[in-house]
Amino acid sequence: MTPAARLLAAVELVSSVEAATRKPADAVANAFFRDRRFIGSGDRRAVSERAWTVLRARRRLGWWLARAGGAQTPRLLVAASLLLEGWTLDGVVQSYSGGQYAPSVLTGAEKAGLRGIEHHGLDHPDMPLAIRLEVPDWVVPHLQARFGDALGPEMAAMGTPAPLDLRVNLLTGTRDDAKAALALESIESTFTPLSPWGLRIEGRRPVSTGKAFQSGLVEIQDEGSQLVAAMVGAEPGMRVADWCAGAGGKTLAMAMTMRNQGHIVACDVSAPRLEGAVKRLRRAGVHNVEQYLIEATGKWVKRRAGTFDRVLVDAPCTGTGTWRRNPDARLRLKPTDLSELVVKQAAILRRAAELVRKGGRLVYATCSLLLEENEMQIASFLAEHPDFRPVPVSTAWPDAPANCDGEALRLTPLQHGTDGFFAAALERLGTS
Repeated sequence: MTPAARLLAAVELVSSVEAATRKPADAVANAFFRDRRFIGSGDRRAVSERAWTVLRARRRLGWWLARAGGAQTPRLLVAASLLLEGWTLDGVVQSYSGGQYAPSVLTGAEKAGLRGIEHHGLDHPDMPLAIRLEVPDWVVPHLQARFGDALGPEMAAMGTPAPLDLRVNLLTGTRDDAKAALALESIESTFTPLSPWGLRIEGRRPVSTGKAFQSGLVEIQDEGSQLVAAMVGAEPGMRVADWCAGAGGKTLAMAMTMRNQGHIVACDVSAPRLEGAVKRLRRAGVHNVEQYLIEATGKWVKRRAGTFDRVLVDAPCTGTGTWRRNPDARLRLKPTDLSELVVKQAAILRRAAELVRKGGRLVYATCSLLLEENEMQIASFLAEHPDFRPVPVSTAWPDAPANCDGEALRLTPLQHGTDGFFAAALERLGTS
């Protein structure tokens, strides 16, 4: 593809993402490129990078266009992103040539709007705080309560591209084995600094089509998610429930730490999500997992109350900790989402706690940065359940790195290089 053709494809991808108000950008991008198989891997990366540059700076680009009197269309958002990176307006005009496979010619009004942006940087002192941070206005006080004076640097880190993290499946090989296998595919990787099972790859690479992935030696999983699985402390012979298992990423990690010995029940309210995990379990060589579709009556929980050594609740949440991977999700988040989720999280936590045996542990986790979904949920639960007590990270996970220790696991891109995660371990008092 020519540079102009890449820009046109980026405009079309941004337009597709903005039109799909309920579908994540990565899913939109997958469908976009699936329908355009003529776009090669190098061009896909270039188009994706330009589109994601726009999505990460969506509010600031919109502010600049509004300030200059330009419309916030996908084609002008892409053009503005170029100008704010140092392109000249003449260079943008030449790329928007109207030729075959190039964006159509800029109108006089479009050029006038873009002219007010030329020779500026992306940030400006007049920008409101929420726009500068690239978050919804209403969420700023919640983030300030979490980060205080560190809010600016934390959100700047959230605006950087995320690496591709893999978890090595120790049931089939070591990290060195996996690193060597990826190198044979011309994919260079490094050990993750915190997870003992992780490998990190910079940039977007087609890992899932290679032998290392197809053989079950590696799984795609953010390092933070791996650390949440480590917090559970699932050991061989234990009985473990993964209460919100989804597609089974943490189920797979716990099966690995259990060395395929013991019993895991992967639970979820969605049959398609549970069915989607079957292929992953087979590929990884996991055979100590059964699946359970959660029903509304709670009869299954009552029959198995107090019988599990570990129960993981990876609760549905706002996903504010994953914004560097899903920058489009920031502008879709509404106050009602948070208010509804905290009620749902509390109900899920109460139900799952029934499964924990005396002396066993309940681990509550989210990929959220908000206190309402994390610390405040734990405080409310403990106030209602005096038979549970908090377990420090160093007790739940004796090998935890020093910068992960505390009364709960709190991960951020700035401090740990991971997605934003929270995890707290709670032990049921008494002996079974």
